[in-house]
Formats: sequence, structure tokens, C-alpha cells
Amino acid sequence: QVQLVESGGGLVQAGGSLRLSCAASGRTFSIYTYTMGWFRQAPGKEREFVASFSGNTYYANSVKGRFTISRDRAKNTVYLQMNSLNPEDTAVYFCAARLGTVVNGLTPSNIDYWGQGTQVTVSS
Repeated sequence: QVQLVESGGGLVQAGGSLRLSCAASGRTFSIYTYTMGWFRQAPGKEREFVASFSGNTYYANSVKGRFTISRDRAKNTVYLQMNSLNPEDTAVYFCAARLGTVVNGLTPSNIDYWGQGTQVTVSS
């Protein structure tokens, strides 16, 4: 059974940084076999794409230049480094996985596995 477990969320002031982690587990699951990504969902809003990694990286325009997605093969873990955070980044952040290579980002409707989410709150 595949599990994606996020961590690293919390409360931070505007301008600050956080690093989210997504630890993947499952007997044959490898983050290098999947396109790994991050989504976020703010209260009252739809879940939106943030970043993905499948050999190349792809970012939503709203986070480009501020967020960086990376992965660690040995730990089977994906990270999202978030810098220059602002209150509009406040949301629950979800790790996601889709089998195969997707080079131009992910959509919520084509995800094979989701994590449970981690809250990020940015105060002004």
C-alpha cells in the first residue's frame, strides 16, 4: 500500500520560509517512477497545482522564483522549499503522485496517490 506522508507545515510570518517534506512508502513505490508534485487548497477555494518534478521541474506562475521542488532518491522523499512566503500562500499543502512522466504540471483529476495534507499559515 502506497503512503505519502507530508510534514513541515506550520505558522510563519510574511517573508519567511518553510520546507515541506513528503515521505513516500510502499513495497515497490519509487518517487523516480512517478511524477511527484505539490498542490494546495485554501479555504473556500479549489485545489490548485503548485509544483511538480519528473526529471524536469514545473511551477505554477504564482510560486515561480520563490518555491523549489526537489527529491532525494535514498530517502524516497520529495521536498518543497518555500521562500518569501506571503499570506496568499496560506493553505493546506498536499503531496501527490502520478505514474509516469508528466512534463507540464499536474491536475487534481489525474493523480494516483495523495498525501493527507499539511497546513501552512502565513501571517501578515
